[in-house]
Amino acid sequence: MINVKINNIQVSVDEKSTVLDAAKKAGVNIPTLCYLKDCTETGACRVCTVEVKGSRTLGAACVYPVSEGMEVLTHSQKAIEARRNTLSLILSNHSKDCLACVRNQNCELQTLTDQLGIRDVRYEGDRTSITFDEIAHGIMRDTSKCILCGRCVNTCKKVQGLGILDFMERGFKTKVGPVQDRSFADVNCMQCGQCINVCPVGALSEKEEIHDVIDSLNNPKKHVVVQTAPAIRASLGEEFGMPIGSRVTGKMVAALRRIGFDRIYDTNYAADLTIMEEGTEFIHRFTQKGTLPMITSCSPGWVRYIEFEYPDLLDHLSTCKSPHMMFGAILKSYYAQQKGIDPKDMVVVSIMPCTAKKEEKERKEMIKNGMKDVDHVLTTRELGKLIKLFGIDFVDLPDEEFDQDMFGEYTGAGAIFGVTGGVMEAALRTVYEKLTNKELDDVKFEAVRGIHGLKEATIRINDIDVNVAVAHSMSIAKPILEDIRTKKSKYHFIEIMGCPGGCINGGGQSIVNANIRNKFPNNEWLKLRAKAIYAEDEAMPTRQSHKNTQIQALYENFLKEPCGHISHRLLHTHYVARRRFK
Repeated sequence: MINVKINNIQVSVDEKSTVLDAAKKAGVNIPTLCYLKDCTETGACRVCTVEVKGSRTLGAACVYPVSEGMEVLTHSQKAIEARRNTLSLILSNHSKDCLACVRNQNCELQTLTDQLGIRDVRYEGDRTSITFDEIAHGIMRDTSKCILCGRCVNTCKKVQGLGILDFMERGFKTKVGPVQDRSFADVNCMQCGQCINVCPVGALSEKEEIHDVIDSLNNPKKHVVVQTAPAIRASLGEEFGMPIGSRVTGKMVAALRRIGFDRIYDTNYAADLTIMEEGTEFIHRFTQKGTLPMITSCSPGWVRYIEFEYPDLLDHLSTCKSPHMMFGAILKSYYAQQKGIDPKDMVVVSIMPCTAKKEEKERKEMIKNGMKDVDHVLTTRELGKLIKLFGIDFVDLPDEEFDQDMFGEYTGAGAIFGVTGGVMEAALRTVYEKLTNKELDDVKFEAVRGIHGLKEATIRINDIDVNVAVAHSMSIAKPILEDIRTKKSKYHFIEIMGCPGGCINGGGQSIVNANIRNKFPNNEWLKLRAKAIYAEDEAMPTRQSHKNTQIQALYENFLKEPCGHISHRLLHTHYVARRRFK
């Protein structure tokens, strides 16, 4: 341990600590901008500069190592003035359209500027040339707002294992973007949106569809149905100042009803449907020596990745559409038929935690007879804005129930789709009973739970060991895929999700700013959202998809059987190899 003084406060810290770590232990907050714990620790922005007694220059606290007897002044006049000057220089090359910015009032640069009392622009002059990219369906890039912090670059490289983003040019011309300053649509990007979640400003954002949805709601000829993904309820409350992990299912439904949607359903119902199809597909492959291991296809970011990077392994991918796309297909076929509605007069809106879902709904494979399965996708953040736009006092709303007709029932298995390992666990709850004809004593499969690293399990079914694995983020998935490619894989069934932690940490979820993230070791804040998802599962009277009575009725009255002719036409698809840009 090392003894140091932070603003005359004596603290003992590990010898590998930085001044920033020591200040945190002393209860002193040093402002940061580029710093993101365990991801970006470069001292590039210099906002965290501090004065160290005996040193001729100021140092960046996030990378400055402690030493025995060190004395640090974190908020001396010299340190504060240096920060103000640094921020003024950043602002001189930064767009000033704060009122129109998607991150207004949730911008780390804006917050720091306010805290340091910067009210005018000290420096004027030339600006770096701007790239504005809105070609991709999921992600937009505006380099006029980029502060070159490098968070998106390091998240894409270190967390996702991709490296789609990087610095280009040098000096004043420096930008961040895909190769050759191209659009996200033109490169092998997953559209996962993790870069958006770590961006401290508005340089990266989702492509909004709020006003498209409002236009549909205001069109009396349109029947507008909304569905909400499992992970939304674990994050939406954060848009209204509620603690991380607040479960707001009932308030979310109440808000959607007040906005004016004609029907409000839970995508959990379609998650149960997905298990019936995907579980049956796995049983067919497992018992009839089909292509194994079978890999889940619920995450469109992951699907886009395998199409680019491992097209030779596409046969291993489940042919199932993702739950919200399945639901869209059912709504525009069976639901429309039962309600006497022309599918062309229907608008299906999905509230999703994922920016990649915006790209998914535009795939030609998801369009039948000139109609998309899903018309619009709003992220959790967009839903928050929509609720505020309608003047709804979200926190004080009463809890209300989803519409119960036809698709109102869902099980705990559908709910846990929102967290990494959830699809696998939901599938095992059904597959085990279908293969053994025995009831599970405990429906929980703890071995596939958790937000860190690769998870593996061996399930004994009819005297046969079934090996399963769960991976989230491509940095974890890559070794598994390489083993499949080289015929070394020991697994039968694999769940892969595009985002670390699964959908609870999707690229469209409420943004947890760096100051909050950095307070939690190893992204422990994700556990709070996961806890809300598992609480939803625990609260359900039925926790296995095949026991959903409305799912049973759907097969009896319409689909006939899982993986049957009608199911294959509506609920299954195919994926294609994509050409990597070179």
